Amino acid sequence: MPKPLPETIESLLDLLAPLGGVSARRMFGGFGIYKDGLMFGLVAFDRFFLKVDDGTRREFEDLGLEPFRYTYPDGREMVMSYYMPPEDAFNSPARMKPWAARGWAAAQRAARKRPKGLKRPKGSGRASQTAPNKNRRPPRP
Repeated sequence: MPKPLPETIESLLDLLAPLGGVSARRMFGGFGIYKDGLMFGLVAFDRFFLKVDDGTRREFEDLGLEPFRYTYPDGREMVMSYYMPPEDAFNSPARMKPWAARGWAAAQRAARKRPKGLKRPKGSGRASQTAPNKNRRPPRP
């Protein structure tokens, strides 16, 4: 039986309900936020981030919103294409909806750009995102 979602994640899903069909899945100590099998949001370190791309990043940056950053144990830092929505978006589903819609649209555009061989099945992780090796020999019987 799967563990119930924490109350904070349930509250976030309530905020995102106007987008329709939104769910959360546990991943790497946080949660991925999905719609129709595409991840468009990320909850990490008790903060919520939405997917951005070249079409939406500027709107987030112009408001001084922070991207998701991950620091590796060796000190290297990776900045991902997820940004926090404005603080007032957390006040109501109506205020969150336009920001969540931007994240959803960015996730859809990213999925269309992904080469067909790299398209991930619904709910799969990055580990399965490898192109088939055409030079690989089939297993022996």
